[in-house]
Amino acid sequence: MVVIRLTRGGAKKRPFYHIVVAHKQNRRDGQFIERLGYFNPIAASNEVGLTLAAERIDFWKQQGAALSPTVARLVKQHAARQPAAA
Repeated sequence: MVVIRLTRGGAKKRPFYHIVVAHKQNRRDGQFIERLGYFNPIAASNEVGLTLAAERIDFWKQQGAALSPTVARLVKQHAARQPAAA
């Protein structure tokens, strides 16, 4: 099974997460299929804290990939911030 989840990066006490597509059996920070964006929980107000490739997330969901609970929350948060398309 394929899952869309976070992988941790960054230094000690300064987390940085990549949003990736990976096989469920792989380790959290192990091999992945595709990188879809990133999440920086400690981003300053003038920095971008969340970047997602929404079209690629939709593609992987159509292929049967499951979203982790945290990624599902981030996708929902990202969609709320985007201006409505006319």
